[in-house]
Amino acid sequence: MKFGLFGINNGPCAFPKCAAAVARAAEDAGFESVWTGEHVILPDPQAPPSPVAADYPMLDPTVSLAYVAAHTSKIRLGTGIIILPQRNPVVLAKELASADVLSNGRLIFGIGVGYLKPEFEAIGAPFDHKGARSEEYLAAMIALWSMPKPEFKGKWVSFKGVNAMPRPVQKPHPEIVFGGHSAEAYSRAARLAKGWYGFALDLDGTAKCVEGLRAACQKAGRKFAELEISVTPRANVKIDVDTAKRFADLGVSRLILLQRGADEAALLSQVSEIGRGLIGKV
Repeated sequence: MKFGLFGINNGPCAFPKCAAAVARAAEDAGFESVWTGEHVILPDPQAPPSPVAADYPMLDPTVSLAYVAAHTSKIRLGTGIIILPQRNPVVLAKELASADVLSNGRLIFGIGVGYLKPEFEAIGAPFDHKGARSEEYLAAMIALWSMPKPEFKGKWVSFKGVNAMPRPVQKPHPEIVFGGHSAEAYSRAARLAKGWYGFALDLDGTAKCVEGLRAACQKAGRKFAELEISVTPRANVKIDVDTAKRFADLGVSRLILLQRGADEAALLSQVSEIGRGLIGKV
């Protein structure tokens, strides 16, 4: 079992001293990865399904991971997730390639399609066809990352006679993970990604998602064992060795744990406790 830590760009870790200290501690404790979340803006006042209050601090994922990369040497750096249909894919491809170069090939590109309509409206991005646009945007980004002479022609993005250097360190491109708990999300993971990321799940919820992922892999003609399953357990799920093994028995190979602390000292304590009590024992 791999262990990651979610929220290296938000809450207490939205402040640079804390983010650097927690990332270094996680690396030293044996964590495999740290992960960001993303909301460019949040509805004010908060209203469902918005996940946090509008004044909750949250740094841009790519900027924060580049900063964390400078303070670490081997821990992997995941976007968990970037809301792809809100982004210009050509600009984002440059940003993520830059982060992969600055981290010497440690980036994991986690993708989501988004669900907060006020966020899309504020950005000026269409709320319809989010899944289809995400798939096209990803294909365009891969063209920029991997083609000797990049070109792409789609419904929403087209280019030819251009280039974008440097390319990512990882070849042909950074590892791709799709998030989401719908049949469409499972299909995108099975067809287009190395892995799938499920957020805020308990064991029963994970089992249902895994069932959907198995069906999606079968439909896509892909072996389920080839798909890397990452899960962030719900806040009320106590993660001990037994529970981690139960997640592993369901097919989960990476647990990305929520922050449990309101300040740097509490987060460092959490990281140390996980390092001693879980890492290497599951």
